[in-house]
Amino acid sequence: LQGPRYVSPLPSGGFVVSEECGDVKVFMSSHKLLCSLSSKYGHQFGNPAGVCVDTDGSILVADEQHRTVHLFPEHGAPICLVSTGLRRPAGMACSSSGHLFVADAVENCVKVFK
Repeated sequence: LQGPRYVSPLPSGGFVVSEECGDVKVFMSSHKLLCSLSSKYGHQFGNPAGVCVDTDGSILVADEQHRTVHLFPEHGAPICLVSTGLRRPAGMACSSSGHLFVADAVENCVKVFK
């Protein structure tokens, strides 16, 4: 890993890690690298920060530089979930009821999205 920042467990027993160098890596439960999200999806991150996994197993990534949150489903293209209203998204968490909590480091608050 190069500059690991945030980590989140996967339902499969693996985990996902954002890297300061601009990528997000997915690891299997054996701790072997499964994939890089930028390679798998052809997605260019600015500065990935918070990561979490929703109830469907999709990976969500906050990008500090682009001020966005993208969802990466197991199959299909990435989906931009939040493209406005964030100044510097950092840590994130997904609730079982479908809420997304995003800490905004510039505004000193946690924003909640459904």
